[in-house]
Amino acid sequence: MTTDIIPFTLGVTSCYLITGKETVMIDAGVPGKLKLFKKVLSKNFINPARIKLIILTHSHFDHCGSAREIRDFTGAKIAIHESEKEYVETKKVLIPGGVNLWGKITQPLIFSLKVSFPKFTPDILLDNNPYSLSEYGIDGQIIYTPGHTTGSVSVILNTGEAFVGCMAHNGFPFRSRPGLPIYAQDINSIKDNWKTIIDRGITMIYPGHGKPFPVAAIKNQLK
Repeated sequence: MTTDIIPFTLGVTSCYLITGKETVMIDAGVPGKLKLFKKVLSKNFINPARIKLIILTHSHFDHCGSAREIRDFTGAKIAIHESEKEYVETKKVLIPGGVNLWGKITQPLIFSLKVSFPKFTPDILLDNNPYSLSEYGIDGQIIYTPGHTTGSVSVILNTGEAFVGCMAHNGFPFRSRPGLPIYAQDINSIKDNWKTIIDRGITMIYPGHGKPFPVAAIKNQLK
């Protein structure tokens, strides 16, 4: 199967469209970005009806803020891990701690922001087992990669690309260069998940914040 990857940003968040037989979206950015999303589709000549699935790597507002509006516009289904269902249906927020010095300094500010977004009920609840994307004509899986939050997930393509949400950061205000996240509920789980993903032969990382980068940057940090 042939796939194309279209990176774009909705606010501070890096989002992605993966096109196979159908199109899958990864993360939905901050609230109020439907108009910008429409421009992305127009620029890339993508019919909104081709988008069949919106995968949310976790429930923080900067990753699922525009999910409901985009679902209403495209008709796509929204998938999130079952453990984070309540966080997109209510005002509850999973709060990770700071991992490094910068994370500890900025964590109280970042997670004190009271940013609301249109709440919604997900269409697909992911569990801890891999979820194949073959029905969308994409050679890849959604896999359970907790650590940043309890229900964080990643998308791994057989061609070596990994879309990891906040398992990695690569840009202001988080990091000046690519590496492990500065916020996590369990950084050791993140490191263990990275080892598992790397063993699958991935070559390029697509983070939830910042530009894609080679996997070597993560390998060096795990050393």
